[in-house]
Amino acid sequence: MNKKAILLVNLGSPLSPKVGDVRRYLRQFLMDGRVINKSYLFRWMLVNLVIAPFRSRKSAKAYRAIWSGNSFPLIRTGHEVAAKLQLALGDEYEVYLAMRYQQPSIESILTEIQSKGFSSIKVIPLFPQYASATSGSVVQEVMRIVSRWAVIPKITFVDKFYDAPLFSKAFTSIAKSHTNIATYDAFIFSYHGIPKSQLGAGTRDHVCLNTLCEYCERITADNEYCYRAQCVRTTQRIARALRLPVARAVTSFQSRLGREEWTGPYTHDVIDAFGMQGKKKILVFSPAFVADCLETTIEIGEEYKDMFHQQYGGTLDLVPSLNTNPVWIQLLRELAIDAAIPTSAAGSKIVPLTKLDISLN
Repeated sequence: MNKKAILLVNLGSPLSPKVGDVRRYLRQFLMDGRVINKSYLFRWMLVNLVIAPFRSRKSAKAYRAIWSGNSFPLIRTGHEVAAKLQLALGDEYEVYLAMRYQQPSIESILTEIQSKGFSSIKVIPLFPQYASATSGSVVQEVMRIVSRWAVIPKITFVDKFYDAPLFSKAFTSIAKSHTNIATYDAFIFSYHGIPKSQLGAGTRDHVCLNTLCEYCERITADNEYCYRAQCVRTTQRIARALRLPVARAVTSFQSRLGREEWTGPYTHDVIDAFGMQGKKKILVFSPAFVADCLETTIEIGEEYKDMFHQQYGGTLDLVPSLNTNPVWIQLLRELAIDAAIPTSAAGSKIVPLTKLDISLN
């Protein structure tokens, strides 16, 4: 068979907003050694005795707010994107969608792909910036599964795509179509945070110990996999495309979990700082997410919005994620056929397995 399989993979959602389903999702997600990179015993006790029992009920309430049509936005949007990409690619390709956690699982989809005998598989983790806890985890899970196959076809991975020209173009077009940029006096680019201890895994000779460092202001051959540096670069590209004043476009991080120090500055602290400076209208971008989900719709769109209004009487608006934007589908098509051209040596590219941070243990 000469047909090629394209596997899109996102993070995943619980099967339902029921507390039990949310607890199972949290356990599977947080027991991933790339998400919480501690010893297995410590991780097991932390997740099963502390986080899952106490956090699942609160998270279930938030998930109920975005539950519609017997599904969550992340899953529905994922299927819509896969269908649109299939139309864009044509009969030479077959597009599949999987979730790293819960359903549809990577294993179930790869089993289906294996049964059809494709000549090649291209895996596209739907995370713009590379991080060990996201793209790295997807690669590890895919290789864990296919390593058991008798015949392993050619497999390639897209490691990151934040620097592909169409990525910033897509966010720019969405922002312009949903808002009047000129009416805002501050701009926040909020990314999902990771523990600061994980930042050093993305650099060669540099371990990130400080909230700010010279490496984060530019991408080099030494730090192209540093998550924070990639986020700063993403902010710079989108802000430049929108002609935003550099001093008013801040990179920050949200969704902190636990007491360990995470990537900073934290989004809620940046909102506080803008409020104390007298800013009254903030526009927030969330370029770590390609589809609206709990972190965008609830955390930013409701919690941060209410916080800013109640404490400072201001307005905070969220730029929608890429979702099914046509430019985003065009970018995925280019990634699928190896046509996405990066703007720098550290931009979007297809990489061999050996270049990624992978452990099959």
